[in-house]
Amino acid sequence: MPTESSRTRSMNETRDRILDVALDVLGENPDAGMGDIASTAGVVRRTVYGHFPSRLDLVRTLTERAVTEMTAVLTEVNASEAAADATWVQFIARVWPVAHRYRVLLALRRGEYGEAIHGLLGPVDELLADLVKRGQDSDVFAQHLPAGILSQVAYGVVFAIADSDLSEGDLSDGTLGARAATITSLLMLGVPETRAITLVGGPTPGAPSRTDET
Repeated sequence: MPTESSRTRSMNETRDRILDVALDVLGENPDAGMGDIASTAGVVRRTVYGHFPSRLDLVRTLTERAVTEMTAVLTEVNASEAAADATWVQFIARVWPVAHRYRVLLALRRGEYGEAIHGLLGPVDELLADLVKRGQDSDVFAQHLPAGILSQVAYGVVFAIADSDLSEGDLSDGTLGARAATITSLLMLGVPETRAITLVGGPTPGAPSRTDET
């Protein structure tokens, strides 16, 4: 007979598998239903509903996982003594895999689950606003918008690029997408282009390569 601990472990593993599959399925089709997720996960609908009584519960749990991961990264990089723009670069580099993995939340946030997702993202929004405010106070970031709004504009760009073609096909390693997201978000924050490119490193966009020059 299986022990209580082994049953609990098996249930947790099934729950995690359902969540991982849900990310993939919803990433392909944000309107996918619980039946689609169950089929792809190799379980019956009853099993999915046993862990998540409704689709909203599933989406909330996915959002909570994303918040936990992003908050951990933000808390760590915010502890850095680097300039705010350099700290932002560190943050995007660290959080890019998370943003790409949970990019479906951007689509879901615009739909019926928007209010629930927005509420759960509160801790992330606050940490982002704190970082942008630090940059505004040190004249690194623009001051034409309040920190809370400016941070959302800049981070929205990151999610938008994570959901774009820059993250697909031959660019599956995410290098170009992460670079584009970092530079574009810095520009949205009011960082001069030359400074943004310097912070990110690598060749200037549109500059000829050594191969082109030869």
